[in-house]
Amino acid sequence: MNKPLLSLLLLTAGLTASAQKQNDVTTPLHAMQPDYPVPYVIPDKAAVKKVLDRVYGYLDTVTPAAMINKKTGAVLTDPAALDTNSMVKQGDFRLTSYEWGVTYAAMLRAAETTGDQRYTTYVKERLDFLTKWVPAVKAKFPVEYIRSQRFLHQPIDPHALDDAGAVCAAMIKAERAGVTTGLRTQIDIFINYISKKEYRLKDGTLARNRPLKNTIWLDDMYMGVPAIAQMGKMTGEKKYFDDAVNQVLQISARMFNKQLGIYMHGWVESMKPHPEFHWGRANGWALLAMTELLDVLPENHPGFRAVLEQYRAHVKGLAAYQTGTGFWHQLLDKNDSYLETSATAIYTYCIAHGVNKGWLDVKAYAPMSLLGWSAVASKINGKGQVEGTCVGTGMAFDPAFYYHRPVNVFAAHGYGPALLAGAEITALLDQFSFRMNDSAIMLDETKSGNNVPLRW
Repeated sequence: MNKPLLSLLLLTAGLTASAQKQNDVTTPLHAMQPDYPVPYVIPDKAAVKKVLDRVYGYLDTVTPAAMINKKTGAVLTDPAALDTNSMVKQGDFRLTSYEWGVTYAAMLRAAETTGDQRYTTYVKERLDFLTKWVPAVKAKFPVEYIRSQRFLHQPIDPHALDDAGAVCAAMIKAERAGVTTGLRTQIDIFINYISKKEYRLKDGTLARNRPLKNTIWLDDMYMGVPAIAQMGKMTGEKKYFDDAVNQVLQISARMFNKQLGIYMHGWVESMKPHPEFHWGRANGWALLAMTELLDVLPENHPGFRAVLEQYRAHVKGLAAYQTGTGFWHQLLDKNDSYLETSATAIYTYCIAHGVNKGWLDVKAYAPMSLLGWSAVASKINGKGQVEGTCVGTGMAFDPAFYYHRPVNVFAAHGYGPALLAGAEITALLDQFSFRMNDSAIMLDETKSGNNVPLRW
């Protein structure tokens, strides 16, 4: 036998032996299992609940609802005992931040979909704490002292949409659900700030004068719209729905890139041409705002269909940027930017919710939400902390700013979205059945009730 032929035979034998080590020789090639970096499975409801419970357990421990004497550590029970040594007992996160507004709403949704009332209790205990102590602190101390000490300053003297919007929306949800009572005064303080005090452009669009004059932050679609929409639901007043719809459509007209199907992060009235940076979490806030609005907007409202179509266009755009790991990138259209957890969790929730509500085609969109949940679940560590979340982020007009934002388990932005995602995936698994078809996740069309037509 000549040497070239012998070498070829030996090489072929070596490759065959190597393949046999990795795969059973009886397994057809098309059925060989890939080495997925994130589990590619149909989630099990019990497994989803275990992840949710880990997050809940961590948060219940590290977000105490107590007023204490900072010198002695003694817990105060009587508001009359308030003095300059009084403070809210510190935990890992603040009970009045916008991130915790998201978390309260997520806890309520988790209670709805899992039936576990511990999630409701979490919200009730902390909102009842605010109901008791916010008026007492406000009555006891001048507002200058409250702000200088950051002593429940956000609900007492809101100075930005971040102070008011998300917590207001969660409070209205809790009141509507009968979880809490006595929050209406606080809700009115928040909604008065959002509706009458926050800076707006001439056409009424919510805006800021930082970092430059007449700037729109995409984040503010979420910081404003859900609270305004929830106020419409609670009061029945059409003016709130009108304002919420206008915010979505006016911000979208300026900031949604129809070719890419995603939003820029910041828009400045005086800037031409305008650079675009498509930040993941800001796109999440926009999608979540539309989701929240559609949940309560009357179907006969003249803006309903326009908001629904904008929501669908955004989901379609985002679908093109999901990675093979189930995550989305920090900058959606920049594959060399890192994979980010909070944005992935928000998209997972909003897409699953859209499927559950009949806004999105279950066959087309449920698999990507299931994959998204697997990605999010892989970032919940043993303590229940959410890893891979970008810290709080302002606005910039160069890529380095976004590329190099740190991630941290103490970035509060990851917790509400992770809970929302798991809660909604639970509802998805309750409503629909899925199967693996040629190793791919698909709707099981043989099961009764699975072929649900799109609404509208």
